[in-house]
Amino acid sequence: MKRRDITRGKFAAEKAKRQQRIVCLMSDDEMKIVDRYLERYKITNKSRWFRETILAFIHKNMEDDYPTLFGEHDMRR
Repeated sequence: MKRRDITRGKFAAEKAKRQQRIVCLMSDDEMKIVDRYLERYKITNKSRWFRETILAFIHKNMEDDYPTLFGEHDMRR
């Protein structure tokens, strides 16, 4: 078995294939901001950075909006 097949077999079984695509259009100014950020923090995988940033934002908001038994006002008493 080739080395390529060995490493790919274990890795592919652990992670799901990404087959869904999201397209986002940006202005020149927005793209410059993103490129500056990526360069400053030495981020080389732009796709992974976008995916992790968006999912982290969604996850944080979902945690904040999670329904509770009591309202915030009742819990602060």
